[in-house]
Amino acid sequence: MTRADLNKQPRQVASMFDQVAARYDLTNDVLAFGQTASWRRATVRALEPNPGDKILDLAAGTGSSTKPFDELGAFAIPCDFSIGMLTEGRKRLPNLPFVAGDAMALPFADATFDAVTISFGLRNVVDTEGALREMRRVTRPGGRLVICEFSQPSNDVFRTVYLEYLMKYLPVVAEKVASNPEAYVYLAESIREWPAQDGLSHILSRAGWVDVQWRNLTGGIVALHRAIRL
Repeated sequence: MTRADLNKQPRQVASMFDQVAARYDLTNDVLAFGQTASWRRATVRALEPNPGDKILDLAAGTGSSTKPFDELGAFAIPCDFSIGMLTEGRKRLPNLPFVAGDAMALPFADATFDAVTISFGLRNVVDTEGALREMRRVTRPGGRLVICEFSQPSNDVFRTVYLEYLMKYLPVVAEKVASNPEAYVYLAESIREWPAQDGLSHILSRAGWVDVQWRNLTGGIVALHRAIRL
């Protein structure tokens, strides 16, 4: 099942994440060779949260990406379209205000948030530019956006090795540690098909965001994109 197939059936994507919710964080950490914590710290630093900031954390899953903002004194809302993820998150972090929501039609008023962030979830929406416009709608003027997403290694040799791991070995590892290995076949497909760093920058600009910047993490396996709403 490819990313294109699943994008035609968003409910299938949500159902897939429902099934992996209990072991999602652990499995991701294993498959990423323990890098998820460092990527999360980099995302928090890029967003520069202040105490009292209203922050929307999209594709928040079980809330592990939201917790650091809450600990820094921000009012952070974890939002996800997978009910299974939200249910698991409420068990683990009952103090966080989990909200069910679709990135294409967010259940928030215009200009609600000081900042919006999404980590490893933008690939899962049907219309990337449309979702970025919706994020812009709920962000106040002057507010920030930070996207942490898988990307394309800049070194040709490293990129070849990485893609080999994605397509051949990640599904094999997932068979050993994941509750739904098919979800990780989808993960590999979606990463391979995702635009490179400059491609996502152009989409951000078309969606109305300004001062778009990006930097690589782990040699470009992941990239952080930052932008501002005028």
